[in-house]
This record gives sequence, C-alpha cells and structure tokens, in this order.
Amino acid sequence: MGFILMYDVTCEESFNAIQDWATQIKTYSWDNAQVILVGNKCDMEDERIISVEKGKHLADQLGFDYFEASAKENINVRQVFERLVDIICEKMSESMESEASKATAGKNVRLTYQPPPLQQKCSC
Repeated sequence: MGFILMYDVTCEESFNAIQDWATQIKTYSWDNAQVILVGNKCDMEDERIISVEKGKHLADQLGFDYFEASAKENINVRQVFERLVDIICEKMSESMESEASKATAGKNVRLTYQPPPLQQKCSC
C-alpha cells in the first residue's frame, strides 16, 4: 500500500497539515504502508513560501522520500509514481524473503540416497 502526501509550496497551511496526515496514515493504515512527500507547484518560484530545504527536512523527519513536482507543467509527476511503485515492490520483496527464511528456519532436512533392495532373480 502506498500514499502520496502532497502540499502546495505556495501555501503554508497545506504544508502544516502534512504532519496530521502522516499521523493518520501511521495510525490507520498497514504497518508497511509506503509514503512519498511531494511539494507541488514547484513551477511557481515567485510565489513559493515553503523552501525545498524545509520540505526535505520534514520528509527526513517522517522517514519519507521527497520530491517537488508540478502537475501543471508535468514536472516529476511520472517520477513520483514510479518511485512509489519501486518502494512498494522493494518492501514486498523484503517481506517475502523474510517470510521464506522464517518458514525454513531450523528445519534442515538431510537427503540421502538409498538404493532399492536387490531382488532375487530366478536362475532357470
């Protein structure tokens, strides 16, 4: 399961709401839910209120990957979704490997070859 938490880099209110959304995700979703934080409207530099550094800092605090994007100008939109899919696949692979090793832990079986017994042949 994955989430994209997005805020508007020109609106401090949307940035301030991210912490609450992150708490909601951690409280009500699966433990292995993957999240990417995205600062949207990166094309609007003249109106920017939230710096790239501030966005990265919050992402680091929350343990999320961070991107800046512009849906309007199609900047990093595809990359955000591709990264989320990559993260989900990585976690699924790790989970499957962990489960496989747990299932086989302590269950060593020695295989040996035992030839079938010789049958007596008739000597007619």
